[in-house]
Amino acid sequence: MATVAVTDATFDAEVKNSSIPVVVDFWAEWCGPCKQIGPALEELSSEMEGKVKIAKVDVDSNPNAAASMGVRGIPALFIFKDGQVISNRAGAAPKAALQSWIEDSI
Repeated sequence: MATVAVTDATFDAEVKNSSIPVVVDFWAEWCGPCKQIGPALEELSSEMEGKVKIAKVDVDSNPNAAASMGVRGIPALFIFKDGQVISNRAGAAPKAALQSWIEDSI
């Protein structure tokens, strides 16, 4: 499963109402560190299919979702489970670190 593009309009349906945990990546096209973790998140999305959904929110096109989460810097990652934030982190990290963080959180 590829990552899911989420907008301000679909945030609640795709993230808060998801039946499985969701990792939300707040990112922007111009953000270098965001581009660094993008491929790792795509791989993890496939490798962890059925266990977790990975959603990406472009903060330039969807400022409301980012503002509602208090995102001040990107990349900002949040894990939602049962509609609630259970963990968050900021900044780029290697794939192994992201995978450990996700697995330890869910």
